[in-house]
Amino acid sequence: MTEHVSPRDVDRAARVPAPIALLAELTHRCPLACPYCSNPLELEATRSELTTEQWISVFNQAAALGVLHLHLSGGEPASRRDLVELTAAGAAAGLYTNLITSGVGLNERRIAELSDAGLDHLQLSLQGATPELADRVGGYKGGYERKIAVAQWTHAAGIPLTVNAVCHKQNMDQMADMLDLAVRLGARRIEIATVQFHGWAEKNRKALMPTREQVLRANAFVNEARKRLEGVIVIDYVPADHHSSYPKACMGGWGRTGLNITPSGRVLPCHAAESIPSLQFDSVMDRPLADIWYHGAAFNAYRGDHWMPDLCRTCERKEIDFGGCRCQAMAIAGDASATDPVCIRSPLRQTLVEQAEIDSRAEPPPFVYRSMRPAREDG
Repeated sequence: MTEHVSPRDVDRAARVPAPIALLAELTHRCPLACPYCSNPLELEATRSELTTEQWISVFNQAAALGVLHLHLSGGEPASRRDLVELTAAGAAAGLYTNLITSGVGLNERRIAELSDAGLDHLQLSLQGATPELADRVGGYKGGYERKIAVAQWTHAAGIPLTVNAVCHKQNMDQMADMLDLAVRLGARRIEIATVQFHGWAEKNRKALMPTREQVLRANAFVNEARKRLEGVIVIDYVPADHHSSYPKACMGGWGRTGLNITPSGRVLPCHAAESIPSLQFDSVMDRPLADIWYHGAAFNAYRGDHWMPDLCRTCERKEIDFGGCRCQAMAIAGDASATDPVCIRSPLRQTLVEQAEIDSRAEPPPFVYRSMRPAREDG
């Protein structure tokens, strides 16, 4: 597929609303080696990372563009020695600052400094409900204990806490225990997110793909827990794609609500967009952020319905799921403009279901861990 966007499409894209959120991938360095890591297979080198001043310029541009939420992510953002300074800059720009972290690289003093800098929220990943499983999945001995400590320091500092529990075949049966742990840690929200099969997760399909029975139990559990714990904790749930009837509105629709910036400054419509070889991505080093959002070819490529096959363009759900996930279509169909194979109307639906059934029933092989880049811990 050759990328082509007509002037009319660009003009239409210029009238889309401003983005709500910016995901700033400050670094790809991370002490964990999660086998479902959403970062690309080829990680960006430390020497290519934007400087403190360049990131601050990006945050100010984002605020001027209309962005409300700044998500400081990675890799592990605590690997950056300037994390407190960047947090303060985001807050000074009027952005709601959310730190997405494994917890490794943080200590009590640094969390207090982040609080003083204006950090509004901290999202802490959890790989399992026991030290043994959590550390095995994360590939980092002692990671679980550090996470518990970070949660306690965060709560003591008065920073709202969300626990991000990524679920898959090997820990989905611990979902109730992970929820109980989040409540005990004082979290206000838990995101129970089933693994998305891109990048490293694709390399670990047989080790991670949940069975249909696990998914049905998880769906029922979440429905019950939401009622039982109403007013105690908010439960966000990302169900398993491959066992669903319809795709999700990935990123709220392509180029509709948010944008990602890689450590070196490339601007993406979603974290996996670089898996689509036909797309070219602009850099904040070469072009203003607002210009990229409204007129960048990668952002306009799958806005609206000009790119959709007839099956999607004539579907009553096209304003619900916006065609589903383009990266998933690329991975499975070999064409980013194809109907998302998760959809029950896709000609590839049966192939996807059969492969998911095979992978989910397989004896889990050893994890293929993502490449590790040690994080430097301050203090």
